[in-house]
Amino acid sequence: MKVSILDQSPVSSHQTPAEALKASMQLAKAGDKLGYERYWIAEHHDLSGLACSAPEVMLGYIGAQTNTIRIGSGAVLLPHYKPYKVAETYNMLATLFPGRIDLGIGRAPGGSAEATNALSDNFLQQVFKMPELVEELLQFLDDKFPAEHEYAKLSASPLPPVSPEPWLLGTSKKSAELAARNGMAYTFGQFMSEQDGSAIIDQYKQAFQPRQGGDQPYAIVTVSVICAETTEQAHLIATSSLVWKIQQDKMEAKGVPSIEEAASYPLTEEEEKKIKKMKEAMIIGNPEEVHERLQEVQARYGADELMLVTITHDPADRLKSYELIAEKCKK
Repeated sequence: MKVSILDQSPVSSHQTPAEALKASMQLAKAGDKLGYERYWIAEHHDLSGLACSAPEVMLGYIGAQTNTIRIGSGAVLLPHYKPYKVAETYNMLATLFPGRIDLGIGRAPGGSAEATNALSDNFLQQVFKMPELVEELLQFLDDKFPAEHEYAKLSASPLPPVSPEPWLLGTSKKSAELAARNGMAYTFGQFMSEQDGSAIIDQYKQAFQPRQGGDQPYAIVTVSVICAETTEQAHLIATSSLVWKIQQDKMEAKGVPSIEEAASYPLTEEEEKKIKKMKEAMIIGNPEEVHERLQEVQARYGADELMLVTITHDPADRLKSYELIAEKCKK
């Protein structure tokens, strides 16, 4: 089973953003040693408890301290940016770390309305232009515009020996259609969706149109997972991220609470129901249980690979979760 890491670079209570970003680097190094396929880091803006606003900066830091694991963005929020600058940035990373760079693209704002306005003009119009933005970005990555195009003589230099691999990330039929139409690999974010992901991935694979000779559809499903030595321990550790989500919804979150802080947080009856529903959408358990559930997810979705997002208060618990999963999945 191919497994990868999605890191949202969470900031825990009593932790600084610098400490959270260093923990992200340590997670990437661990993933490299444990044999994970790829490590992606997410882009968020002015969201309490999430430290990474610039994946491209972190990837330079992480690439210099890892060896073979593919590294990338999960995702660059393309409506905020010009495709040319995105292509330049990831071509430079691919020049520094040949054959290891993934360029994941998304359309979400990644933050509040105020952050969106500060980042870009006419964001909604840019979202509507997403198909054109994706096409232009791919042409820059391929260094291939029609002769009559105004960018025909323009390159997103430096041109790397191996181009970044473009991915489209999404949670809808629209994103799957866009990925298929452009011959891109596709990642479905099951951990943040209530959509029927299996139907969406089926649609993607059936509609796939190769961008280059030999291209085949390739789908990743991203799931929320917490693994520990025992089932009870895993559920206890999961309390932090579950209560943190409740706090986020109420605009009270400042960082992922400790297990003790989460246990003492007063929950309403409605919030207890929300947590129960969230737990049903997660994979929480000991290594055997988690491995079995991951196999079920892979089979149900027809996924070529699974990507795991794990949020805990203690970075050591997060590392241990990925270690235990790697031991089972890499046998």
